[in-house]
Amino acid sequence: MASQEPPRRRRRLPPTAKPQEPAATAIHDLGEDLLLDIFLRLPSLPSLVRAAFTCRTFLAVVRSSPDFRRRFRALHPHPLVGFFFEVDGCDVPSFSPVRRRSDPDLAAAVRGADVFLTRLPYHEDADPGWTIADGHGGCLLLLLNSDTEQIAAYNPLTRALHLLPMPPEKKISKGRRGKFNLRDFFLLLSDETPGSLRVVCLCHDKSRVRAVLYSSGTKEWQVLPWSVAAPAQPSGKKHWLRHGRRANGNLYWEHAQQAYMIVLDTTALEFSFMDLPDYLKGQGPIHMIGETKDGRRCMVFTIGFLLLISFWRVDTDGVEKWIIDHTFPLEEEILRATEGTRDDDDELILKVWAVMDGIVYLSSFCGDPHLPCWFLSFCLQTGKLEKLFHRSFFNSHFPYIMAWPPSLIGSSVSP
Repeated sequence: MASQEPPRRRRRLPPTAKPQEPAATAIHDLGEDLLLDIFLRLPSLPSLVRAAFTCRTFLAVVRSSPDFRRRFRALHPHPLVGFFFEVDGCDVPSFSPVRRRSDPDLAAAVRGADVFLTRLPYHEDADPGWTIADGHGGCLLLLLNSDTEQIAAYNPLTRALHLLPMPPEKKISKGRRGKFNLRDFFLLLSDETPGSLRVVCLCHDKSRVRAVLYSSGTKEWQVLPWSVAAPAQPSGKKHWLRHGRRANGNLYWEHAQQAYMIVLDTTALEFSFMDLPDYLKGQGPIHMIGETKDGRRCMVFTIGFLLLISFWRVDTDGVEKWIIDHTFPLEEEILRATEGTRDDDDELILKVWAVMDGIVYLSSFCGDPHLPCWFLSFCLQTGKLEKLFHRSFFNSHFPYIMAWPPSLIGSSVSP
């Protein structure tokens, strides 16, 4: 009988090891390049500010990359926060916000801003009160009446305030005879040097111009030399230049009667002259100098319901001049936008107020400046017309644009 083999003992298998879950990756573990790529996809500048101040790591990453600032600006235009309006008999201008429900971060920025300008010094007897002369980099440049002779540069979002005196007329008139005129104060800021500022003012006599410059570094006004004589001047006119405009790093003053403009390069502080088309000669402020989204210098004006954009470039004859590049017919859109707020037989007039970052700010009114009108914006890149608000045309107004905050510039974060 064959012997039986003993039963085999089953091998005991080791207990099945539970699979280890992958370690969770927190957003703080991401590298700088990936974080900046995520921040680049945020919808607006207020959203970036909110994200950057979530933690010290995010703030340090955003502050340390000038290249990121350039890329973000190229993708996201500086947001329009609202408009400041000059009000007769008021100590400070009033403010009307632009309400966009789709951007809660912008609404939060408006709520936190000092739009009532409470940090400005109060002068009970000042008449008129503070008036807006210019705005740049999120700051307002305001002037008080000639009795107090005060100038203020104020950022309602950061509440940074600079006070400076008016230019000393004795220093300007020293060593010369004849009358001169001071006009148009402009604020010059640099993104790379937060906290510093310059203010430039135009001085002119019957045939020449010069710049008067204030620097926060020296805290003094510097009177620059007279420029060469202008090509032509009106006879017997005290003010032969219209109010100046800013665009593309330069300041522009149109001659009141001749077809040219005076241009001041704000970096080199040198004057030059630029011809205007003959059809704009002596026509008044029907055009506006500005810049496109990519920083190109442009000129925008209206003829009826046509919006025309011109660029300064070389023509086929080899001469630089203003050349009309594109026309935008707006009659159908304007009539539809203003429907219900005007009579059908009212004659609408379009006026361009400013051209900033490729956005044209304009208004449509029915001839009487005391009647309410629509304030509109038109994007030169997309051709989209947008209604902003309905208000009296008569009050001078200034669009307030949110600039890149100084707190997001730098290479480190203070402890």
